[in-house]
Amino acid sequence: MLAKILNIKFLIIIVLFGAFLRFTSLNQMPPALNWDEISHGYNAYSILKTGKDQWGQLFPIANFRAYGDYPLPLNLYLTIPFEIVFGLSQTSIRLPQALLGTLTIVSVYFLAEGISKNKKISLLAAFLTAIDPWFLFPSRAVFQSNLSVFFLITALSFFFNREKNKWFIVFTHLCLGLTLYSYHSTRIFTPILIVILLFIYKEEFINHLKNIFKKREILISCLLFMIFFLPLPFILLSPSARARSGVVFIIDQGAVNNINNLRNSSTSPFRKLIYNKVTYFTVTFAKNYVNYFSPQFLFTNGGTQYQFSVPNQGILYLVTLPFLYFGFFILIVRAFRNRDYLFLLLWLLLAPIPAAITVDASAVIRATTMLPIPEILIAIGFYEFINKFKKYEFILSFGFIIVLLFSLENYLNIYANSYRTNYSWAWQYGYEQAVDYVKANYHNYDQIITTKAYGEPHEFFLFYLQYDPQKYLSDPNKITFYQSNWYWVDHFDKFWFVNDWQVTQFANKNQFITESKHVTDCSSQRCLLITTPNNHPGNWKLIDTIKFLDGKTAFEIYSNT
Repeated sequence: MLAKILNIKFLIIIVLFGAFLRFTSLNQMPPALNWDEISHGYNAYSILKTGKDQWGQLFPIANFRAYGDYPLPLNLYLTIPFEIVFGLSQTSIRLPQALLGTLTIVSVYFLAEGISKNKKISLLAAFLTAIDPWFLFPSRAVFQSNLSVFFLITALSFFFNREKNKWFIVFTHLCLGLTLYSYHSTRIFTPILIVILLFIYKEEFINHLKNIFKKREILISCLLFMIFFLPLPFILLSPSARARSGVVFIIDQGAVNNINNLRNSSTSPFRKLIYNKVTYFTVTFAKNYVNYFSPQFLFTNGGTQYQFSVPNQGILYLVTLPFLYFGFFILIVRAFRNRDYLFLLLWLLLAPIPAAITVDASAVIRATTMLPIPEILIAIGFYEFINKFKKYEFILSFGFIIVLLFSLENYLNIYANSYRTNYSWAWQYGYEQAVDYVKANYHNYDQIITTKAYGEPHEFFLFYLQYDPQKYLSDPNKITFYQSNWYWVDHFDKFWFVNDWQVTQFANKNQFITESKHVTDCSSQRCLLITTPNNHPGNWKLIDTIKFLDGKTAFEIYSNT
């Protein structure tokens, strides 16, 4: 009993520490809301106020349009209760992500315990979940992967503890179903995982089917499965669901052009066999897949996308490297005699597939289907290591924790200082300050023109002005159009959005032309221009400058009056 109480106390301490890491300075780190966060926040706000997203779709279920990348909708509905309490704000949209990140620590503990039957391994896995950059970084911003990671891990923690409560199997199906509406990666991976579960635990599932009308929990589980999974083929075949894959899939138009160029420049009689979509896909997929298990990706370099991880920093701590690969070896050995470990092995081997079929070789967020297996393997590897040195167990464990905490301290120092300063541009820092200026001077100008240089300025105006969604939806002068697999907004209210190179195109006439070929004339109107440095009509007056956190200029604000 004493050991159980002590174990619970340790878990509570770990969870509270993980919560502290996620909730502290949530509005300052990352340094600003990026366009995806803004889009999720405003679309949730629009649904809250009107029942429709910003494009007029009533309660989107399978996907919502956003910019034309069609993210999944579950995060919208998760955000709405927080916006009811906190309004449309940075707090309301990041808070649920930090909360899910904290709850994931608990789910990892029970998943590790359900598989390993070892509380020490479970506590260490939970502690690693609390501090590892792969978990920590995304849970401080709005990422759909936070939802998919939480629901996938929680589903399997219920499954591997199903003997404790007969209703856990119901929660397993519910959480697995919710992953289909959380993130694109789990929409692909969850069905694969279910096939693995059915294969490994087929006797149990057959027995459940025999008792489907005798046990309520089995009947409810089957109903949940049908509700969530039967519509999936139709969803996946819809154009909106395939829109994102067409952009990020390995065989995109750039790949096709590359294949054709290589084939045309080759003199080999076998050039069609060497240079084709099949060979290109196979080679690229294999490289991507292996990369997700490499020490470079996991421990030293991390991802290549600045919004998803700290550059040149591993997503796991270097001190855990030997224990991860030792744990992987143990996993392989145990998989031959224990079906729970066999499931864990197959999960790990198949998890990188959704990320490996995309163009980015080190996509940290898309590879989150691998979580929390690295943490569990590190915990297993370390536990088996100290078991060989029982006499020094306390010293080795204490030393390992201390080194991990120093690694965390070093990571947080980089994250809170150099990363925040040097990569504020990657988070589109400056838009909030620009909109604040507009908010204070809105009635002083007839037209407000903003460059599109940093991407989707209309969304930042909608968000930071807390613009009435009904007013936006019914705006008769709103200009939107579809081009290059993207939905663009060139005008609403008195706001005009132009390409950066078009800012000075008709400077001598004081006119601005949008991508959709609409013109706003400032020759007889009071106009405000928000533009990139030194990109303005010559006779306009500079009235303010907004800088990135590294001191470089983000926006210059000009007036023609």
